[in-house]
Amino acid sequence: MVNLLQRLKYTIEADLHHLFDKKEEKNPIAMLNQYVREAEKQTEETGKWLERQGQLKQKLEKELEETMEMHDKRSKQLELAKLSGEQDLISFAEQEIQTYTQRSIVLRDSIDKTTEELFGLERKYEEMKHKIKDMKVRQLQLMGKENVVRAHNQMDHILNPESTSNSNKRLNSFDEMENYIERLGQKIDREHEVTSMEERLALLEKQATKKEKTELLQ
Repeated sequence: MVNLLQRLKYTIEADLHHLFDKKEEKNPIAMLNQYVREAEKQTEETGKWLERQGQLKQKLEKELEETMEMHDKRSKQLELAKLSGEQDLISFAEQEIQTYTQRSIVLRDSIDKTTEELFGLERKYEEMKHKIKDMKVRQLQLMGKENVVRAHNQMDHILNPESTSNSNKRLNSFDEMENYIERLGQKIDREHEVTSMEERLALLEKQATKKEKTELLQ
């Protein structure tokens, strides 16, 4: 069952990677934008872990401060116990001093390691932020190049349609448009010619009618 689930997990991951690769081929700028957003999210989450590490360091330092205060307090009480000669108090104070001494050693070692780790995290965190800045600069560069390419393609479609990949389709469209305009012009000419002929025939008919009326009156 575990092996089946593991294989299913790998299959899903492979399908997702394949899908992302296809999307990247189709729209690289969109995928780059997604990468930048994901990187920003991861950097933000890392910043929270870094802040938490700093808080832990502060708590360790506070514990060390309290430990040293108690160590100093028990040291003074030990002196008083020795002056009083009360052995049970002397033993208790000495045991307490030993406990606080050992605890301070552990705390100092923990603070040193935490400080070193915190410094390493801060350095990597700053490196991540620089990477984000570099990615955004690259993002702007690619967007600029994409805009230039699209602008050139758009202008080429207008200025040099015969050089485009759809030249045959575009030239056919232009030819069809020219043929349509030519046919429309010829139709208008014919209609104008017919109309002119009809006007001339009507004028002749009118003149003939007028001539006939004149002859009858004579």
